[in-house]
Amino acid sequence: MNDAEQHRYCTNKFIELANEFKAEKIDIKVISGALMTASAVYATYVASGNNGTLEPSGVDKVMAIYRRTLEHHQDTKRKKLDPAANT
Repeated sequence: MNDAEQHRYCTNKFIELANEFKAEKIDIKVISGALMTASAVYATYVASGNNGTLEPSGVDKVMAIYRRTLEHHQDTKRKKLDPAANT
């Protein structure tokens, strides 16, 4: 599996897990918040290990990545919902 395929696989697994929580009647806002928290914890781990923290500049970098990811997803979704907008 290449990086893009692994990324898609992991993304889909997280969505599957979120949907399992939803099926347990957990509020989707709580699920979303928990996913964001888990992502923040893991992003901190990736950047600084188990015992480190992010400096403000590191927080800014992670926030910029989240923003780009969210914008990319929204652009992709808009194009799926309105193929005429692709022209």
